[in-house]
Amino acid sequence: MLITVSGPPGSGKSTNAAGLADRLGLDHVSGGDIFREMAAERDMTPVEFNEFAENDPQFDRNLDRRLHEIATTSDDLVLESRLAGWLAGDHADFRFWFDAPVSVRAERIAERESKPVDRAKAETERREASERKRYLEYYDIDIDDLSIYDAAYNTARWSPGRFLDVLVATVEAYEPVDDEGKAPIEGVNYDF
Repeated sequence: MLITVSGPPGSGKSTNAAGLADRLGLDHVSGGDIFREMAAERDMTPVEFNEFAENDPQFDRNLDRRLHEIATTSDDLVLESRLAGWLAGDHADFRFWFDAPVSVRAERIAERESKPVDRAKAETERREASERKRYLEYYDIDIDDLSIYDAAYNTARWSPGRFLDVLVATVEAYEPVDDEGKAPIEGVNYDF
């Protein structure tokens, strides 16, 4: 089973994808971890690296190509990244989208990264604007189009433990259909 978890920064993707993988006995791959490693290698923050990547599409394409390859060749995996649902295409058995109000996400990021909330909010908004622009330009993906997801959740509505219970129950209730029941995502340029 391939499960994708997508959403904006601070939405709970990493925490819940790791927890879901653990509870279901699946592997976990985080695109965010790979992206942060790429930024650190260049001595940049993720926000700085996002803006740097606007000028050289090869950084995004390399990361997305790698995640696409993982998504299309792996089973028994929870793949987590902002574009995971799009990158997996019709290979995903289940696609989740997580979100929360920007104020909640900024508080989570500020706590995680030991920075003031107002700074985390400003950086998050800059990062999201940068990513939105690049995804549309590179792949013709409107990141705000949630129609490809099987379930979308506002993660601010549950405590972390209860939310994980909701996710596990959702996956356990899933009944796969044959390959003809999976619809490819129309209109997406898969040239990563």
